[in-house]
Amino acid sequence: MLKPSLFKPLKPGFHSIISFTAIFHKCKSMKQFKEAHTQLIINGLTHSPSSLRPIISFSALDPSGDIDYALLLLLRASTPRTVYLFNTTIRGFSRARRPGSLWSSVLSFVQMGVLNLAPNSFTFTFLFRSCSNCVAFDLGRQFHGMVIKNSFETDVFVRNSIIRFYSVCGKLDDARMAFDESSELDVVSWNSMIDGCIRNGDILEALSLFSKMPERSNISWNSLLGGLVKFCCLDDAYWVFLEMPQRNLVSWVVMISGYAQNGKPKEALALFREMQMLDQEPNSAILKLLICKEALHLFDQMKSEGISPDGVSYIAVLCACSHAGWVEKGFHYFASMSDVHGIRPELDHCACMVDLLGRAGLLEKAEKFFASMPIKPDNVIWGALLGACRVYGNAKMGERVGSLLVESDENHDGRSILLSNIYAESMKGEDAEQVRKTMRRRKIKRVPGCSLIEIDGHLHEFFAGDRSHEKTEEIYLMWEEIVKEIKKIGYREETSSCV
Repeated sequence: MLKPSLFKPLKPGFHSIISFTAIFHKCKSMKQFKEAHTQLIINGLTHSPSSLRPIISFSALDPSGDIDYALLLLLRASTPRTVYLFNTTIRGFSRARRPGSLWSSVLSFVQMGVLNLAPNSFTFTFLFRSCSNCVAFDLGRQFHGMVIKNSFETDVFVRNSIIRFYSVCGKLDDARMAFDESSELDVVSWNSMIDGCIRNGDILEALSLFSKMPERSNISWNSLLGGLVKFCCLDDAYWVFLEMPQRNLVSWVVMISGYAQNGKPKEALALFREMQMLDQEPNSAILKLLICKEALHLFDQMKSEGISPDGVSYIAVLCACSHAGWVEKGFHYFASMSDVHGIRPELDHCACMVDLLGRAGLLEKAEKFFASMPIKPDNVIWGALLGACRVYGNAKMGERVGSLLVESDENHDGRSILLSNIYAESMKGEDAEQVRKTMRRRKIKRVPGCSLIEIDGHLHEFFAGDRSHEKTEEIYLMWEEIVKEIKKIGYREETSSCV
């Protein structure tokens, strides 16, 4: 149920839309919105335009929202709907990036015409984004015709989305025509055109456009730098890197990654040390990439000096490939174990391969790998696949793997909790609750999360919800300050699996 503060009993005769509109503006989760909507229906009321706005906005745009629910409300509402509500829903589908999103956007657009609502520039901006996501060239070209017919081609936001759309579809000439015909170009227009050239492999044209830019942003520099690195033009990339008026973390990451991924670990390490000397804070991605690259370099060096690797050496290499996302390299080394060195893969090696495929989101391939394993997979390996199912939102496989694990390892709390979370994130609250009930029936206790930190030689241990530390108050106050700061840069609590 909603918090008591949201649902105060309504006075007799006061079951008004106004009171429910106030409630909708206070809702902070899909569960609260749906409960409020239920109460609205029970009281025989319909949505007003002002009450539709918060629920559709949240459902369509919030990471924990429900875009299908937004569309259902939009199409079935009996009250007048606005262009804003349709634009919000179309925008939500353009961000969803899932099968059927494009046609849901088109359905919303068609319904606007049925209701005699004229689209505006934002409508077409979001429609072109949806077409770009699906590389729907023919449909996007029709929208381009509508843009011209409705005289929106001079709008810089629409023009930029058209340039990007044609670039993504591989129609660089059409993108350039839209670019050249524009009477108003901003830095985003230039960046979109340069990115289109890079995306389609025309590095020389990207360099030419970059040299003509009247104004360059960090994105302009980093986009060109990333394109040169992508096509292995490392000398040109390094020249651009040196010419940059201001290098941010992205610039350093792109350049260091370029060296590391193209067989130049010494240059990557040298640049990494320079970065540290300039007080640039390296992120975990750089450290991970450099460590993994160095691990493979040492492995190859060991072989070149005549030292035969053993099974433990291959575990280290396969782990490095897994953490760096090098799927092809991982399979190469896995095959060379038996083909070159006659080492029979053991359970740990197979676990590394499943982890590699799971981290890369190749879940179907991971499941096929199970079938080809020379050893019967254990619950640890199945657990790795279950975790990947949750990360990549594959609820169907997650339910299948999770059910198998819960039955074979019925006293393990982690398996049951992970399966329950997968059900919850798939909007199957009843199934999630059933898993929790099974845990209670079997008397499976959830092991609380634990972390350790060493300060001045003393080890401090903390459990989830723990308040036993002598400096608990100071710790929680500091944590509240940290949460405030990270929320300013977009942090949101992960609540999608809460039931």
